Amino acid sequence: MELIKIEIKDRIGYITLNRPEKRNALSYEFVGELKQAFAQLKEDDKVKVIVLRAEGKAFCAGADLAYIQGLQDNTYEENLEDSNHLKELFYEIYTYPKVVIAEIQGHALAGGCGLATVCDFSYTVPHAKFGYTEVKIGFIPAIVKVFLLRKIGEGKSKELLLSGKLYEAVDAQQMGLVNEVVEAEKLSETVYEFAQQLIQNNSGQSMAFTKQMIAEVQEKGLEEGLQYAAEQNAKARSSEDCKKGIAAFLNKETPSW
Repeated sequence: MELIKIEIKDRIGYITLNRPEKRNALSYEFVGELKQAFAQLKEDDKVKVIVLRAEGKAFCAGADLAYIQGLQDNTYEENLEDSNHLKELFYEIYTYPKVVIAEIQGHALAGGCGLATVCDFSYTVPHAKFGYTEVKIGFIPAIVKVFLLRKIGEGKSKELLLSGKLYEAVDAQQMGLVNEVVEAEKLSETVYEFAQQLIQNNSGQSMAFTKQMIAEVQEKGLEEGLQYAAEQNAKARSSEDCKKGIAAFLNKETPSW
């Protein structure tokens, strides 16, 4: 892969956006390589947590506008295929069976803000800005809004999506887009330490099931959702990780995850 770097360290799979000269703007090829990277690490037993990070000053500036301009003469079917390409990436990250942490060292705009939104956790630096600027150029924040509504609710989503404004990192944290704002020199260390807490203290199987349930239960009615939860509860009791964890607790031992 030319636009993405992959590294594995201490059970963390690092996926690095490596198109700094274009502020890591998303093109068809770039999205394709991201999908490949996530698919590769999904099957790697040496990886328990994913960290999505970037080279350069910007985390991701959104869609490559020169690329989008080149698509304007395409047919609807051709543009739909391209749009589905991005949709599949966002859905893959949102439903990924391993926890995904965004390490955001610079601005995350439009589709780049969308990348941060679909990750499970986001850590950033004080100078980073966040926003969905599509309405300012006559475009729409279409795919990202599906996930943003789930993450921060309708009111704040409308504020972000309809205003097109850029927000400081601290404002993004208050909205629920970002989990923590840390000084730039401490960002990588903070993300690493948090990832290690998840790796050492939590069952990977339990985190995967919990992520799946969060994604699925929101579309169900109250009774259906509760029934679904009860069924998952029953299944989890017979899982190997549950047996291991409860046995360790009762024996006053710490399970090795």
